Amino acid sequence: MPTILITGGHSGIGIECCKLLASTYNYNLILAGRSPEQMEIFAKELRKSYNVKISVLAMDTSSLKSVRTGAAQCLKMIVNGEIDSLQAIICNAGIRLNGAVSYSTDGYEETIATNYLGHTLLVELLIDSIVNNGRVVFTASGTHDPDTADGKLMGVAAEYDVIGLAHTGKDGSKPISAGKLYATSKLCIMLYAYELDRRLKKVGSSIASIAYDPGATSGTSFLRSMPKPVRWLTSTAFIHWVMKRSGITMGDIVFSGKSLAKVAVAPDFVNSSGKYFQSNDFRLTERRSSKLSYDEERALKLWSDTKTLIHLKPNEGSPILR
Repeated sequence: MPTILITGGHSGIGIECCKLLASTYNYNLILAGRSPEQMEIFAKELRKSYNVKISVLAMDTSSLKSVRTGAAQCLKMIVNGEIDSLQAIICNAGIRLNGAVSYSTDGYEETIATNYLGHTLLVELLIDSIVNNGRVVFTASGTHDPDTADGKLMGVAAEYDVIGLAHTGKDGSKPISAGKLYATSKLCIMLYAYELDRRLKKVGSSIASIAYDPGATSGTSFLRSMPKPVRWLTSTAFIHWVMKRSGITMGDIVFSGKSLAKVAVAPDFVNSSGKYFQSNDFRLTERRSSKLSYDEERALKLWSDTKTLIHLKPNEGSPILR
C-alpha cells in the first residue's frame, strides 16, 4: 500500500489530515517531526482506530543534518520493504516565531530554515521515491500576498533574496521582523512550488507540485511562541468575527486538515500541479496567488540560492531537479 510522508502530522491540521488519510483513503503514513514521543502517541491511536501502518521518523526541518538523517532512514525503509514507495510528501510543519531573531544549528534564521529550507532539502532527497501520479503538497499561507488582507497584516520582505533572509541580523543591522520572516518564508514556498511544477513538466514527470493555504486556524501550535494572552485572544469568537469582517482568510482545524488530505490524494486534484488552493470559511477553492509568486526570474534565483544554502552533495538530489 502506498505511503504518505507528512511533516507536522501530529498536531494542528496535521492530525485531521492524517485521520482522513488513514480512515477514508486507507493510506499508510510516516509521521515526521522533532517529537518522536508525541508522534508515537498519535501513531498508536491511528493504528488502533484505522488498522493502517504508521511509522514515526525523527526529523527537525530546521536542521539540514536532521532532514538528511530522516530522509536516509525513509529510503532505507523503502529498500528493506518496510514501507512501499511514497504516494505523496506533505510539507506541513511550520513555525511563526516571536521576539529576538534566532538561528538554526546551520546558522540560518530559524523561520526560513524550518518552513522553507528543510522542506526543499526533503523534497530534493525523496522525490525520486514518489510513485507516478504522486504529489508534493506544500502548506503555504495567504500572508505571502501583500495585496490581500492576510498579507497586509505582516508584509513581505520582497527586497531580500533567500540568502539575505537566512542571514538577517548577522551583519549588525536590524533583523527583519518575525511577521515578515514568516510571510516571506511562505512566499519562498510558493515560488519553489511553482518552479518545481515547471521542472517536473519539462521532464515529463507525472508528479504534481501543489500549494495549499489552510487559512488562519485557531487551535493549532502555530502561535505557540506568542504570549498566552495573545494566544487566548486569537481563539475568541469576537476576534474571529473581526478577522472575517476584515477579509482575513479563515480556516477551521478540522475542515482545513481534511482539505489538506484531499489536495494530497483525492482524484479531484489529479490535474492540479502548479495550482494554489485555499481553505476559507469552510470552502476549498482554487485561487490566484500573489503577483510575486509568478515571477519566474525571481523563482530561478531562489532555486539557485536554495541549492547553495542546503549544501547538496554530489551524490544527493534528484537528476530531474538539477
